[in-house]
Amino acid sequence: MSDAANRSRRHVRAQGYAVLARCWRQPDNDLIEAVNDGELDRVVPDIGPVSLSDLRTEHTRLFVGPKGPPCPPYESVYRDGDGEGSSNVLGPSTGAVVEWYRAYDLGLDPDWPDLPDHVATELEFAAHLLATEGGATLEQFLEAHPRQWFDRFLGAVRAETREPFYAELADATERVVLE
Repeated sequence: MSDAANRSRRHVRAQGYAVLARCWRQPDNDLIEAVNDGELDRVVPDIGPVSLSDLRTEHTRLFVGPKGPPCPPYESVYRDGDGEGSSNVLGPSTGAVVEWYRAYDLGLDPDWPDLPDHVATELEFAAHLLATEGGATLEQFLEAHPRQWFDRFLGAVRAETREPFYAELADATERVVLE
């Protein structure tokens, strides 16, 4: 395969990681339009029409609370705790993932109100690594971080969700990151 073909393939894969990251964030009108127009079919297939209200309600229930979410979207909960609550948020694994970001001169987007070990942030970083550094560096990051906790997180999402969108998103994320 030529260098240009390799770069093109890496770019497409990096976009896939970026799309998954976007899907794990708070739903907005752009996401709903992309789902309903079929723009995400290649990354997150088999999703029917969705409503903003339904996805926001489910997103909040699964990942925010009110009394502690059933599926905390943070690495530190699964790696530094028991995966059952937020008592270990910002644990040692959060610091370790921040070191990865710093090693590539990256920080959190000031408009992103969440923690550095959020599922979306780690997927965005994976997209960045693939686009700029290549597959070997991406694999190192995936082994050090997402692959250490995504299986439990994605299993919890599948078990708890009432929206097919999140079950399909968990399946798509597993195919991309864990297989």
